[in-house]
Amino acid sequence: MPRPTPMSRCDFTVHRRLQTRWSDNDAYGHMNNTVHYQLFDTVINHWLMEQGLLDFRQGEIVGLVVETGCSYFAELAFPQEIIAGIAVEKIGKSSVTYRIALFGQGETAAAQGRFTHVYVDRVSRRPVSFPQNWRDALLELQL
Repeated sequence: MPRPTPMSRCDFTVHRRLQTRWSDNDAYGHMNNTVHYQLFDTVINHWLMEQGLLDFRQGEIVGLVVETGCSYFAELAFPQEIIAGIAVEKIGKSSVTYRIALFGQGETAAAQGRFTHVYVDRVSRRPVSFPQNWRDALLELQL
C-alpha cells in the first residue's frame, strides 16, 4: 500500500485547538502514538456534542469504533499547541468515517488518520439509521 500524502489544513472544514499534556510524551521525547488516537476520539466526540447530536450519558444512540488508522509524518510533543482538523470521508446508513489530522506549526499534517463509527441503539447495541439532524450535520463536514 502506498504511503499517504500529508493533508493540509485547508482540507478540513472544522478545526479545533488542543494542548498537549505532560503525560503525552513517551521515553523518546515525543507524543506517544496512542495519544493520537485519544485526540482523534476526543475531537470527534466533542464536535458531536457541540452540534447537540451526542449525549453520551442518556442519548438513544452511541457510536462504536469499528476501524481506525493513523499515518505519522512529523513529531508532536509537550509542550505544544496543536490544531485538529476534522472532516467526513463517507456516510453510510448507520456508519460514518471521519478523517482527522493533527497539525503542529506547519500547514501539513503531522499525523492524519481515520475513525469509523457505527451508530447503535444504546440498549440493544444494534445499528440504527442516522436521524435527519445527524445526517445534515455530517454532510456539512463531508470532504
